[in-house]
Amino acid sequence: MNEITLIAIISIATAGLTIAIGSIGPALGEGKALAQALQAIAQQPDESPAIIRTLFVGMAMVESTAIYCFVVAMILIFANPFWDFILSKVGGQ
Repeated sequence: MNEITLIAIISIATAGLTIAIGSIGPALGEGKALAQALQAIAQQPDESPAIIRTLFVGMAMVESTAIYCFVVAMILIFANPFWDFILSKVGGQ
């Protein structure tokens, strides 16, 4: 197994772990936020527009963490900074 294959395997595995671990937290956070918002709406139905508006803003902020993990995974797969380093070392031999 050469260096290029090893970098490819590690990059793909790391990207998969980034998506897997990075999406667990936002999923749990969004579920808890939704449950609390539904409970608040059930207790105070008159305040539902304000609760829903705040819920959507909060969920968008929580979801940004999962999007950042997705971006890091795509960088690891398609624009890996180690590729240039390894190719320059292999090409220089």
